[in-house]
Amino acid sequence: MKNVTFLNPELFWLFLLLPVAFYIWYINRKKQHATVKLSTTKGIRNSKSILIKLLPVSIVLRLLALSTLIVALARPQIISVDHQIHSTHGIDIIMAMDISGSMLARDLQPNRLEALKTVAADFVKQRVSDRIGIVIYAAEAYTKTPATSDKPLILNALRTITYSNEIEDGTAIGVGLGTAINRVKDSPAKSKVIILLTDGVNNTGAIDPILAAKIAKEYNIKVYTIGIGTNGLADSPVGMKPNGEVVYEKVQVEIDEELMKEIAQMTGGQYFRATDTDSLKNIYEEINQLEKTKIDEQKFVNTDEKFHLFALISFILLSIEIILRKTLFRGFI
Repeated sequence: MKNVTFLNPELFWLFLLLPVAFYIWYINRKKQHATVKLSTTKGIRNSKSILIKLLPVSIVLRLLALSTLIVALARPQIISVDHQIHSTHGIDIIMAMDISGSMLARDLQPNRLEALKTVAADFVKQRVSDRIGIVIYAAEAYTKTPATSDKPLILNALRTITYSNEIEDGTAIGVGLGTAINRVKDSPAKSKVIILLTDGVNNTGAIDPILAAKIAKEYNIKVYTIGIGTNGLADSPVGMKPNGEVVYEKVQVEIDEELMKEIAQMTGGQYFRATDTDSLKNIYEEINQLEKTKIDEQKFVNTDEKFHLFALISFILLSIEIILRKTLFRGFI
């Protein structure tokens, strides 16, 4: 039996009495046999009856009966615990991800975009009770997936995010933030969070990032901002060959950190800087800790008593021992 526990394990100390019982039987075993004094044993065949040889079976059965009785008294149980978990303080999280051409820079491995996708996927897996959505943006923005609790759907959406020249290149932080706000502002969730990530400066778009931050504040949406990119120069895409191969050159990394800090401060969030893959991972882990979801857990404990089986075995063994003692071994004990 697996997962067996004992309600009274201290009773196993009674097993120490079994050797004592065997010792008492052993030193008194000859006294239990009927004896006849003879002047000589000449002419009497010196052979032991088969029943006499089987006499130790009686003490073996008795000790086994006592052993199983001790186990029964210790109350063996199989306890199964069923947990039912549900969120009482759900959080809706929208990840607004910059997918402009500069996200192909290779200061994070294998590049910024792929590193972000990997770290974001780990973050999604940890947010078991929350709804998560994805907005991607460059010079324009659109919703990759609305806020949902369907984690396989979110993870698949992350895997399919790629850089494409079909969307106009640029960094419209205000547009990306505004689109994320539209996806979460009417949510019934008690807490609403946007994780806004960029690797550049706001250089296009019809929505001012500060205005978007003010709107987020009005809707009680907390915005965590992340600037991604190393300090100094990074291998960044500067063009593309006719065969589709990206051309890289060393380019100075520029992130409007003041803007990102102001957006975070206005909405009650925090600004983070990710200069490599490890720091990006640490940032998402910190956000995961900062935005704890209140969990209501109900525990159901089912106890399956197993002492009946051992008590029955003890009774059967003891009954067999008594029957043998009163029948086959009657003349020897």
